[in-house]
Amino acid sequence: MTQGDFDHVRVWVFDLDNTLYPPAIRLFDQIEVLMRNYVMREIGLDEAAADQLRRDYWKDHGTTLAGLIAEHGVDPDPYLAEVHAIDFSVLPADPELAARIDRLPGRKIVYTNGSRPYALDVLAARGLGDTFDAIYGIEHAGYLPKPQQAAFEAIFALDGLSATEGAMFEDDPRNLRVPHMMGMRTVHVAPEPAPADHIHHHTDDLSAFLSRLV
Repeated sequence: MTQGDFDHVRVWVFDLDNTLYPPAIRLFDQIEVLMRNYVMREIGLDEAAADQLRRDYWKDHGTTLAGLIAEHGVDPDPYLAEVHAIDFSVLPADPELAARIDRLPGRKIVYTNGSRPYALDVLAARGLGDTFDAIYGIEHAGYLPKPQQAAFEAIFALDGLSATEGAMFEDDPRNLRVPHMMGMRTVHVAPEPAPADHIHHHTDDLSAFLSRLV
């Protein structure tokens, strides 16, 4: 990271899962079990086939939900409520991260492929509930998921966000391609880097990275 890379940034966009908490906590493991169970029940598959379908839809459609909507006409709201009914007590509060996000100059938002109610639960557990100016879930993009360009365009239009004044923090490299194309500064937050032309920066410690900006 060079001096001034983020001087122009006035809107800070954060993904939620495995970005605002460490992936080592494995919170999403709980969601994957519930998604598999949902697919088993609603689509009529055995455990192995349901798990494979869940993975295939994530790969091909951006989220399992997007695949279920496109291929099976699933009602998204009951699905989102069911798969996000998990134990949030495994998430530790992180007041240091909260303080560093709070000190960033400008507007701070969360944009997740999960639902807004789920995001609120995660943020509350992390002690980040009062840190962000806006929180957007997949429902705010008409259930279109990242990495689809139309999803980003819907959220950014809703927020009034100017991409050329924004930075995007994400654990999934494919979800940084469109923000980069739109003119955002991109930061890959993950244990291991995934070098690509659309990724400007990588960090395995979001809080430490932000400490160099504020």
